[in-house]
Amino acid sequence: MIDLGLRVDVDTLTGTRQGVPTLCRLLRRHGIRASFFFSVGPDNMGRHVWRLLRPVFLVKMLRSRAASLYGWDILLRGTFWPGPQIGVKAAVMIREAVLEGHEIGLHAWDHHAWQAHVDHMAPAAIDRILRRGFDRLTEITGLPPVCSAVPGWRCTSAALTAKQAFPFVYNSDCRGRRIFYPLVAGRPLSQPQIPVTLPTYDEVIGRNGINDANYNDHLLGLIRPDRLNVLTIHAEVEGGVRSAMFADFLHAALNRGIRPVPLRDLLSEAAIEPGEMIRGSIPGREGWLACQGEEIHG
Repeated sequence: MIDLGLRVDVDTLTGTRQGVPTLCRLLRRHGIRASFFFSVGPDNMGRHVWRLLRPVFLVKMLRSRAASLYGWDILLRGTFWPGPQIGVKAAVMIREAVLEGHEIGLHAWDHHAWQAHVDHMAPAAIDRILRRGFDRLTEITGLPPVCSAVPGWRCTSAALTAKQAFPFVYNSDCRGRRIFYPLVAGRPLSQPQIPVTLPTYDEVIGRNGINDANYNDHLLGLIRPDRLNVLTIHAEVEGGVRSAMFADFLHAALNRGIRPVPLRDLLSEAAIEPGEMIRGSIPGREGWLACQGEEIHG
């Protein structure tokens, strides 16, 4: 049996209201538990529309057919009017994931603000918005979130340091190969990183001959028994217009002996070493993101 860490990012109000219940039903059908990471503050995702001025981002939006994938309500939300508070409008759906037994983590207070501005934020500002998200999610679920995953894999040393004040068993803030303790100023932090190792739908679709007909086979072919396997799906995509495709993926994965599990389950058998987190890039994704550097073996 191959363990596949299944991470569900919930970025928007629509994803929370519609995608989360859909995914809960799909996962329940197969007896699967996953790790859900919730954005709970204002839904300002439409403000990413200004990134269309960047050619690389525009190409990605066209390649992934973002308008049909997400819908214009998501793509424009928070652009011309204040974004709605996700944790207020969709608390019931967040609690549904709790009742289904899924692992609950913090994604963001304001997904757009973090992704667009974290590399310029002062440590006090980072701590403040982490606290707002943590407190809101705790209020909704009745329990403090046990883990976190930053939006867009945009993580800085200041963010890593700020997270040490929270009771996170682990974080999933980067792309990489193995679980590791991130180094800040040469010293390993106490919260391990579980990096995402597999590409997301929007990163590969429309590239190198990959389309909706062969996407599942491509993804399944990347899952190997001799390595860490962590997949991120999005409530807005795999819980939305690609839910049937994701249902087919789950069926095929289980038939191949691949077992989706919450990310925390991957910690039990991991030999964890310190390692660097650096800025890097991923094919099919615009801009920088945090990537695992080299492990430091003692």
